[in-house]
Amino acid sequence: MAGVGRGGARGLVAGAVVLLLPLAACSSAEDEAAPAGERKSASPSPTVEPAEYEAELTEALKPFNRALADVDSASGAKNLEKAVDEAAGEAESAVERLTAVKAPDDAFETQSELAGALTRYAQELGDAVKGDSRCAVAPRSELHDARARKDAHEAIERLADLGYSAKLRKVRTEKPKKRRLANGAFVEGGPGGGLGRLTLRNGSESDAAVTFARGRSPVFTIYLRKGKTTRVNNVANGTYTVFFTTGTDWNSGEKAFSRGCSFEKFDDKAKFTTRSVQGGTQYSVLTFSLQKSLGGNATTSEVPEGAYPS
Repeated sequence: MAGVGRGGARGLVAGAVVLLLPLAACSSAEDEAAPAGERKSASPSPTVEPAEYEAELTEALKPFNRALADVDSASGAKNLEKAVDEAAGEAESAVERLTAVKAPDDAFETQSELAGALTRYAQELGDAVKGDSRCAVAPRSELHDARARKDAHEAIERLADLGYSAKLRKVRTEKPKKRRLANGAFVEGGPGGGLGRLTLRNGSESDAAVTFARGRSPVFTIYLRKGKTTRVNNVANGTYTVFFTTGTDWNSGEKAFSRGCSFEKFDDKAKFTTRSVQGGTQYSVLTFSLQKSLGGNATTSEVPEGAYPS
């Protein structure tokens, strides 16, 4: 409308008298009331009511909180693993529900951080379950220092600081243990009453359990502390595959380490023989060292957990 006065009225009928009148722009009463030179800003869109937001947060986290309560009350290794596994699934579901919750502007970033922490928390819960692993995983110990678990609680605290109360159950954990057997202790079996002699050296950075097996059937297993040496006499004649597992925190009930487990075997077999020779008896004397060295002549290979003798 402001351009009408420019260029005259050349398209009008000849002889018509043209009056050029200034046209005033339409305005509302609110605009008229505004001080000169100022433009009234648009009203902000309605935000989420705090009480409504808190209620939706509570509902989004409720199934996960129930699952964490089940973890706390679980007794026995199998029941505990089942509860932890179910909690991992509920953590993932909580993330999906959170994405459907509309957050107030001041809580949007913190809610996003909570969702990210819960995603990682679900992974930590899943990792704390033994499953088919030969490691004697202790879920409560695995969760003790879990970073994402702490991140999730910190996000909940930040929401509370903003005035939005929400609950996330603090699951019961246990400080990681460092159980060990005496150096040279037999975990199972025995040497067998032969004449063979065996020396085991552990130059690795972890304790180990060394198993002498026929096929996948263990004949005897010896616990060997890191940096220590042990000797075994009276080893029976035979050909053995030498397996060893290393790690931290020995679980005697499951005959396995609970953290940092690895499973390997020596590629060469151990052969113990005895034979009569002139003037006496000749028997085998063998040494195995659990240590990577340039001058070593015994190679090792990793063993799938399912193929480790038990």
